[in-house]
Amino acid sequence: MKGKISEERALFLKKDYSRGFIHYCQFTAEVVEHGFFQSGVTIQEHHRQQDGFIHAGVMATMADHTAGYAAFTTVPEDFQILTIEFKINFLKPAHGEGLVCRSKIIRGGKQIILAESEVFDIQKKTEAMSAKAMVTLMAVHKDNLKSKG
Repeated sequence: MKGKISEERALFLKKDYSRGFIHYCQFTAEVVEHGFFQSGVTIQEHHRQQDGFIHAGVMATMADHTAGYAAFTTVPEDFQILTIEFKINFLKPAHGEGLVCRSKIIRGGKQIILAESEVFDIQKKTEAMSAKAMVTLMAVHKDNLKSKG
């Protein structure tokens, strides 16, 4: 993938990743490169569903949000990223002590960006893919998101 991300931009995105709902979810940014973003979370009891597995909503949120930040690495700083659509396949139940999500841009564009996210269940320092998502995102200039009222 063409392009490069400055160290300053990478540090900003790494910090920006964990705001709001994502801070509540306890997701953290781990690796930031042009067209690639990796996040992780240490699983707590509130991340699990009634049968003890990691909740599908946790994995879906991680796949979507991490893909969005992979997209942020490819657009100018005055653009925002919005999810248009995503589809996720859950390959096997996750029940380990952590999750890692790796998202990469598979088709960049000025407005529409396509990303792929893979979510891995971490058990005893080994990884097993538990979910895979395709995420379609839109890059929108910040001025176009302001309320016109």
